[in-house]
Amino acid sequence: MEKRKEIEIKSLSKSFGKVKALDNVSLSVEKGELFGLIGPDGAGKSTLFNLLVTLLNPDGGQAEIAGMDLLQDYKKIRKIIGYLPGQFSLYGDLSCMENLEFFATLYGENIEDNYELIRPIWEQLLPFKNRKASALSGGMKQKLALCCALVHKPEILFLDEPTTGVDPVSRKELWGILQRLKEDNITVFVSTSYMDEATLCNRIALIQNGKILGCDTPDNIKSAFKGNLFSIQTDDIYRMLQYLDNYPAEDIYASGQCVNVVLKHIEDAENLSAYIHQSGIAVNECKFVKPAIEDCFIQLMRNT
Repeated sequence: MEKRKEIEIKSLSKSFGKVKALDNVSLSVEKGELFGLIGPDGAGKSTLFNLLVTLLNPDGGQAEIAGMDLLQDYKKIRKIIGYLPGQFSLYGDLSCMENLEFFATLYGENIEDNYELIRPIWEQLLPFKNRKASALSGGMKQKLALCCALVHKPEILFLDEPTTGVDPVSRKELWGILQRLKEDNITVFVSTSYMDEATLCNRIALIQNGKILGCDTPDNIKSAFKGNLFSIQTDDIYRMLQYLDNYPAEDIYASGQCVNVVLKHIEDAENLSAYIHQSGIAVNECKFVKPAIEDCFIQLMRNT
């Protein structure tokens, strides 16, 4: 039996003056799914989220949230969603407890009614419950914001880049929390610019310049990578890129401490290795690697 489409987006567009932030975006998110919107800063992620949580109106297209029209039913939609914006938006002069009580009251709820949902997160905040929100660390601020977004047990949770500026331990904890929310049948729609977080989602959409480049499971997106990825680890990436500038490969680009070369045929590696050896540039390692989401994103971006 096909799951209900909790979010259905058809040809959404939004411009700010001459800048087209979203260009005919279409995608759908199933009920209970952990769905990721992956893209760099300025790709259009926050604009799409602001439309879906009814803070902005689109210039064109349409969308439904839990079967309700984005424009006609915006008041009903606001009652069933939780939203964690990209910037910390709680009241810094209120304590953790006061913020939580405020948001519970805003939705006409008692904290006790949905305490089991937020308990694993709130228990980490208990030692700081009387501390002002502005005095919390980045990770603790996000946990408090998540508690406030979940206090009314929303059907759909929108999180706009929740791990930006958060330490690695808190990032891992936050994604563990998101995975557990699926057990409560809460649909989670999260955006991030960290490509490594894409593999933690059920499905992802890759976005750049307001356009969706691809939408599928992380494994399927990686399987669709065209060519053979050869990785050259060197301490002199800039010189290696210059040296390979005219080499007849499908693509050449820097990735971390490596220079990645996409070869059409796997047997082309022998010629590439010989060519690199002639450069005189010190190389630590050369090997074939499986493409990561970042490699797939680069390929889709350059082929669009």
